[in-house]
Amino acid sequence: MATKAPQPLLNPGVPLKREWGTALSALRKLLANGDDTEQVFKIMRALNGDVSQRNYRKLLTVPGGGKLAYRRLELSQRLSDRSWIDSFAPGTLGAAYRDFLDSTGYSADGLVQVSMVEGGFQGIEVEHPYAWMGRRERDIHDLWHVLTGYKADEHLGELCLVAFSYAQTGGTGWGFIAIGGALKSIRTTGRLDCVKAIWEGYRHGKRAGWLHAEDYEQLLEEPLEAARARLGITEPKQYRIAQARLAEAGIGAL
Repeated sequence: MATKAPQPLLNPGVPLKREWGTALSALRKLLANGDDTEQVFKIMRALNGDVSQRNYRKLLTVPGGGKLAYRRLELSQRLSDRSWIDSFAPGTLGAAYRDFLDSTGYSADGLVQVSMVEGGFQGIEVEHPYAWMGRRERDIHDLWHVLTGYKADEHLGELCLVAFSYAQTGGTGWGFIAIGGALKSIRTTGRLDCVKAIWEGYRHGKRAGWLHAEDYEQLLEEPLEAARARLGITEPKQYRIAQARLAEAGIGAL
């Protein structure tokens, strides 16, 4: 039996070239099965180019950002510490994240394992500031679900957060998925409710504070509603409307 050739070593300091063909193939698979999370990471690697580099450089310019970069906390490890997660007081973001983990069955480590399908810079053994920034963006994804109110276990919630993430990070891959999902939602529902919700996600991402600059150890201890208010994260009204319309139509997957 033929053995799979090892992936070439990549230098995180050199931006990856965009591979539109790879991204389009992965998007088709993702739209055919919205639960195929591996395709998301294939699209990210194919299209996000220098987004981690740009966001890392931006992090160094914001108050407190240099300290975060200097510490290089691996959030996947911190968020996998259940005793720490269990320590958060009711009403905090940490408590809401704990409820998220318990209700969905998701985990920070599970997200890491899915991301490794594409190799690249996702493993913590890759000691480079840009690689660390890429892992940071991956590891805060589910925390952003909790902060924004977009559900992680439904396709619409993921698409809205994808649009929010595009606004926050500038990653082309996020925008690519959002547009593809929006177009499919029109074919699936015959309505524009989901498109409006996805567009709202983008607008909310543009208006909110830059979430990469947050110290997540401290943010998790903050009362959830206070954190949302401070960061400018508002109620996703169009998302709620679209959710209700999908439920009325008996549509569970886009």
